[in-house]
Amino acid sequence: MAALVAGTPWMRIRVIPEFAPPFIFRRHFRRNFSVRASIDSDAPVRVRFAPSPTGNLHVGGARTALFNYLFARSKGGKFVLRIEDTDLERSTRESEEAVLRDLAWLGLDWDEGPGVGGDYGPYRQSERNAMYKQYAEKLLESGHVYRCFCSNEELEKMKEIAELKKLPPVYSGKWATAADGEVEEELAKGTPYTYRFRVPKEGSLKINDLIRGEVSWKLDTLGDFVIMRSNGQPVYNFCVTVDDATMAISHVIRAEEHLPNTLRQALIYKALGFPMPSFAHVSLILAPDRSKLSKRHGATSVGQYRDMGYLPQAMVNYLALLGWGDGTENEFFTIDQLVEKFSIGRVNKSGAVFDSTKLR
Repeated sequence: MAALVAGTPWMRIRVIPEFAPPFIFRRHFRRNFSVRASIDSDAPVRVRFAPSPTGNLHVGGARTALFNYLFARSKGGKFVLRIEDTDLERSTRESEEAVLRDLAWLGLDWDEGPGVGGDYGPYRQSERNAMYKQYAEKLLESGHVYRCFCSNEELEKMKEIAELKKLPPVYSGKWATAADGEVEEELAKGTPYTYRFRVPKEGSLKINDLIRGEVSWKLDTLGDFVIMRSNGQPVYNFCVTVDDATMAISHVIRAEEHLPNTLRQALIYKALGFPMPSFAHVSLILAPDRSKLSKRHGATSVGQYRDMGYLPQAMVNYLALLGWGDGTENEFFTIDQLVEKFSIGRVNKSGAVFDSTKLR
């Protein structure tokens, strides 16, 4: 049985193997493994906000940035801004500039990132490809990753078969146990391939989320997943893990929609021998009808509220109250007061309704 067990506030990884033999890093290695790692409790607090520059800064993203900022400032730590622009088709420099402008307008100044620099750069994923390839090769050498030569048609057929059998649409593992000769043959033919991560077939992973408490996943629902596409571009979950680890991020505070990504990321952390950060997944911001807040409900971006004449102090004050409170009836805070009062333990795990009347 495998478990990721979090300390407070630092996360420890404890994986309890289901059998005693040691884990061997080879192509045909055992699929349950044991590792111990922890972030040093004396290490500085480092958090990050990592927007994708594919549109305007949504109020939900702004609140996530604010909670990261408040946590860092309250702990005397660093607030890092990282641009996740690996979606080359949708990412634009104009959108990135708009996000930076909105964050600056809110007063959320970052300690490291675009325009500021820092010791852990570059701070745009598109400029970090060499690093991703380096770590992908490391995983290939250790046996945690293998080359998969399956075509799109083959993968689609696997998905159809799984649906007919009412099973999760996971990869069948065709190339997971391929002989070296088969791999060399495909390489010689120039067949395109992806890098797939070997996922243990049994056991589960468990984390203690700082907001949600204990969360667990069964590994047999995942299947071997791609970390590098056939065009050489890294996949989101791989980039994020490498970035957070190499930037020494101690706490990952992000939206709850990223909670399912934690399983893949935890496996990559362990395989690379990186210490795990603590995780805190913030609830979604809801519309008055309790659906996810979207454009059909009216203004949803920080820039829209700025253009309508709202004050940045009002936006910061109101966003902080969406899922957090200091335990009193007070609802008016300056940003300095928020830094003084903020605690991740007081962030509510249920969704917060965005009330434009209250904001006004």
